Amino acid sequence: MSERDLAEAIAIDAETRTHGHGDHKDELRLWLRLLTCTNLIEAEIRSRLRERFNVTLPRFDLMAQLEKAPDGMTLGELSRRMMVSAGNVTGLVDRLVQDGLLERHAAPADRRSSLVKLTAKGRESFATMADAHGDWIGDFFDQLEGGDMKDLMRLLGRTKASVRRAMEQGDTQGNEE
Repeated sequence: MSERDLAEAIAIDAETRTHGHGDHKDELRLWLRLLTCTNLIEAEIRSRLRERFNVTLPRFDLMAQLEKAPDGMTLGELSRRMMVSAGNVTGLVDRLVQDGLLERHAAPADRRSSLVKLTAKGRESFATMADAHGDWIGDFFDQLEGGDMKDLMRLLGRTKASVRRAMEQGDTQGNEE
């Protein structure tokens, strides 16, 4: 597919066909474009992790959190960082312990809590997956030219700030009623 064909295909996609309602058609199209990009990338990462490493994205994410914490983390900390329930984390940890990728011990500060960390096998396995993951992300964005990535990062930073402001205003407006 030529660059022109690709540009035309992108120009006529689900987001640009969306008609929307009211005064926010452009905002709706932008939100759908961001959502589509996120979903495309996530689906491909899930597929590649499963095909190449026989691992799920949640397992990869859990190992990524532990890779940043060489002394380990409690299940509660993992749950908060991953923004999932403690039950989900427990199930993931149980399977990774069975696979020899994690070890679980009673937390020194609170014997009722479990502290989990990557084993040597887990660190090695995660490093291999993380290298591949980084290459995949690089491939996904390799069509961006010159300052495109810098511009996109700047604009997404502004978008993130705008969303946070709207969330704060929504919280304030919700409390006034």
